[in-house]
Amino acid sequence: MTEQRAAFLSASYGTPGERFHLVSEPSAAAPSWAAGMWAIVTAWNPDGQQQLRADNLRAECELLALIVSRPHLPGVNGEGEWAEPSVVLPGFRLRQAAELGRRFNQAAVLFGVGQRVALVWLETDGVRVERFWTQLSEF
Repeated sequence: MTEQRAAFLSASYGTPGERFHLVSEPSAAAPSWAAGMWAIVTAWNPDGQQQLRADNLRAECELLALIVSRPHLPGVNGEGEWAEPSVVLPGFRLRQAAELGRRFNQAAVLFGVGQRVALVWLETDGVRVERFWTQLSEF
């Protein structure tokens, strides 16, 4: 869990053009798409275990089919070999994000309100929340 947590904390999240890192102190600005409640969910690499590209693409298509009628933006989590397509879901509630993450066997999802963001660990007996702030990344 420590290695997986470190990976989540070092990753960037958001849309391809506007990404952020998790930080412990408030920063100057939130991503422009982060007004109100929002969530970020991926279907790639369940339980933090790399999967075959074909399996990840199949799961991504299933995720997109589930949210097709909801507002969403294409997203990306991580960098390099761990860069995973994700979706940014404006208006999503924490429970909805957790349910969607569990459906795709994810270790965690992100849930935010404005610049505040929670790393929501999807544990077998519930959720565990770590609270952070967004800090815009420069790419």
